[in-house]
Amino acid sequence: MKFSQKDIAQIQDKGLSLKEIEDQIAIFKRGNKPVKILSAATLGHGISEIDTKQADKFICIFEDLKHNLKLLNFIPASGAATRMFKELYVFVENFDPENDSLQEYFRRNESENLEQFLSNLHKLPFYEETLSSAIKNYPDFENSSEGIKNYYLVRSMLFEPGLELGNFPKGLVPFHKYKEFTATAFEEHLYETVTYAEKNNKATLHFTVSKEHLDKFKNEYDKIRTRVEEQTGAAFQIGFSFQDQNTDTIAVDSSNEIFRTSTQEMFFRPGGHGALIENLNNLDADIVFIKNIDNLVIESNRKDVAFYKKMLAGNLLKIQQECFYYLEILDAQNFTEVSLKQIIDFSKNQLSLNFLSGVESLSEEEQIHKLKELINRPLRVCGMVKNEGEPGGGPFLVEFENGDSSLQIIEGAQIDSKDPQQKEIAQNATHFNPVDLVCGLKNYKGEKFDLNNFVDPEMSFITSKTKDGKVLKALELPGLWNGAMAKWNTVFVEVPVSTFNPVKTVADLLKPTHQPK
Repeated sequence: MKFSQKDIAQIQDKGLSLKEIEDQIAIFKRGNKPVKILSAATLGHGISEIDTKQADKFICIFEDLKHNLKLLNFIPASGAATRMFKELYVFVENFDPENDSLQEYFRRNESENLEQFLSNLHKLPFYEETLSSAIKNYPDFENSSEGIKNYYLVRSMLFEPGLELGNFPKGLVPFHKYKEFTATAFEEHLYETVTYAEKNNKATLHFTVSKEHLDKFKNEYDKIRTRVEEQTGAAFQIGFSFQDQNTDTIAVDSSNEIFRTSTQEMFFRPGGHGALIENLNNLDADIVFIKNIDNLVIESNRKDVAFYKKMLAGNLLKIQQECFYYLEILDAQNFTEVSLKQIIDFSKNQLSLNFLSGVESLSEEEQIHKLKELINRPLRVCGMVKNEGEPGGGPFLVEFENGDSSLQIIEGAQIDSKDPQQKEIAQNATHFNPVDLVCGLKNYKGEKFDLNNFVDPEMSFITSKTKDGKVLKALELPGLWNGAMAKWNTVFVEVPVSTFNPVKTVADLLKPTHQPK
């Protein structure tokens, strides 16, 4: 493929190389490379069920060890709120306040969910501000029909003059209204972090945000800082970072030719949350909690979340201690108390590493090398929730090209739905991924892992998008908890669905679990 001098300059401005662009185009031509799932991870077969007594032991381990560890909560928060309000944008665009009645609109568009939502607008955490804005900016508001009032309220919610929430980052949308104040998702994460990751009255959080939203987040923190410090008794260390533009990927058309804008420039898109592995790699912490910006509970349920967060962390620390112990033995080749067979059994039973067919036939030196290579990796313990129809990836045992297999979090787009056997395995999944991870990022010598060494680039996948009304093919980098962590050691643990309380649409804010009493 030929590139003009203008193309080359644009590529270099992105911090990319011609080879990287050519490699990306080759992936488009190759097409999605589905993973090979061997089985769904289920309770007792890839997912551990922890009883209360075990959970208490893990929590004790975490509480005992955390004072010597750097703890951090890592929260991807670059998403805009636009998708939250998708149905409301459609309503504003298609509802004619002069000629439509609400009932006619609901019937015409089969909008039962919208009808229910509009009848409960008063329960939204930002309703009072929306109402004040509508009264102020639409002089005929109070004398209008129900349909026109709803139209004005939605306009006041989404646009200027009004709250303009549709242009907010999702993290700064008000989520919960308490008696004394209303908390955004950003503020709720500060409160929640203190319940499980506070140490010496300090809590450290890192948010990945869009560059254009950074000042908004900083201004929000300045506004709420006194309140959160008084309520929690903790001081906060908050960091921000952006998705680097050199993780953007080229877009192509249906013929796999470079997609160009109206000015004939090449079109690049953000490579998805998998690009954030670089942001994570740049942080210095022993234990990192990862959770999405929109998955939050109200104050009365924070203790429940903290219990399971600390349980996951204690579980990780226990397994990590065993990994470190065995790695030190392998280093010293001191097998007086522990045999190679014991270490092999640990790898199979605790880390679900089914790489060892025939390993016993290897020489002792080869066994030691193989075990060190596979145990000395970043470790993550992932909470998994029973599948109740929520969207998201799931836990599976996956086989790689070299015959090794391990536990992975796999998205539906990565599975070959045309293969009946693969489709049947996927349908047997009992749990899904709520993005509830605790990660160990340092090795047994106390050194940071280079997380880029544990990414599986083959797990990138192609999706269909539009630009200026034209269809294009976009390349998503291996997802942060998917291919970007494919070569980590992984443990799955069941956590209750009460710990998973996402806000994917604005209507989710009306659920009882988002309504403080």
